[in-house]
Amino acid sequence: MIFDKIDKKLLYFLQKDSKMTTKALSVYLNLSATAVYERIKKLERNGVIEKYIALINKEKIEKSFVVFCQIKLVQHKNTYVKKFEREVIKFNEVLECYNISGDYDYFLKVVVKNMDAYHNFLNDKLTTLDHISSAHSTFIMNEVKHTLAVNI
Repeated sequence: MIFDKIDKKLLYFLQKDSKMTTKALSVYLNLSATAVYERIKKLERNGVIEKYIALINKEKIEKSFVVFCQIKLVQHKNTYVKKFEREVIKFNEVLECYNISGDYDYFLKVVVKNMDAYHNFLNDKLTTLDHISSAHSTFIMNEVKHTLAVNI
């Protein structure tokens, strides 16, 4: 899909605040509210806009301990890979899971209350999965930049 300047601006504003009304967006984009609405619907139909979410303050819900965990599997057999992926997506503590290249096979972003909670997650859930050879954890000391917005 080709984006014109207005589409790019519209996506910029929606990524900053997806609750902006079509009326407010129309002022920023110098379009009618109907035209803005139609553009948004087109972006949704084409799968550019997948969904709308609320971002939660992790401190307020006592889930501010962020860990990046790298996982190495024993082997790369398809059955091992599929089983690991089916199981890891069930863990609420895992916000993101990526199959990666390099020394490790998977990169997880884990969010829990504190070190004890992570220790319990690691010992009682993650390392109980079959075919894990090793897990390497990196603890976040300070969040320097965090955005979900993609530059168009």
